Order: sequence, then C-alpha cells, then structure tokens
Amino acid sequence: EVQLQASGGGLVQAGGYLRLSCGASGLTRGDYAIAWFRQAPGKEREGVACITSGGGKALWGDAVEGRNAIHIDNAKNTATLQMTSLRSEDTGTYYCAGGNKFGMLTIIWGDYAYWGQGTQVTVSS
Repeated sequence: EVQLQASGGGLVQAGGYLRLSCGASGLTRGDYAIAWFRQAPGKEREGVACITSGGGKALWGDAVEGRNAIHIDNAKNTATLQMTSLRSEDTGTYYCAGGNKFGMLTIIWGDYAYWGQGTQVTVSS
C-alpha cells in the first residue's frame, strides 16, 4: 500500500521560509518521483516541483522557480521542499504526490496515482 504524508505547513510572514516534507511508503520499486502541488482558494491546482529518486533531478513550476530547493532522502523515502522568499501568492494547500509511471519528472497532477492529505501554507503580508 502506498502512503504519502505531507507536513511542515504553517503561517509565515512574507519573505520568510518554510520546509515541507513528504514521507512516502510503498514507492520503493525502482526509480520513483515525488512531486508537490498547491491549490489556493478559487484557483486551479498548479505544480510546484518534482524530484526523482534515481538521479535527484528536479523540475520546477514557473511560479516558484528560483526561490526554492527540493531534496530527496532515498533511505528515508522523504522528499523535502524548502521554500524561501515566500509571497502572499504562495498561500495555499500543498499536496505531495507519488507513483507516476516510470518515475519520470512531471508536475502534471494526472500523472500521479497517489496523493497525500495536504498541508496548509499561509503567507501573511
């Protein structure tokens, strides 16, 4: 059974930083990828970042590229998204996802088979 657990959200002031973690179990067969998505109230869900377990390659969404870092700990099956220079538009519920076919780099929601429950990030201006 695949399970994804997102944590680390909270309230932070604009310009601050947060570290989100996604613990994944059941994704240990071959290469896999873990991605982060977010959704703000009244807005469409968007891809934030993706990282692969094999080569540690990363893919970024346009809205966050250049401001964040993503790491994966294969031993712990945990992906960490470090977000810096946070803006009010970063507010939303953040979800981690896993289980896309072939462990490819993608930030398309439909490419993933499993999702965590979401963690809330609120950036105050």
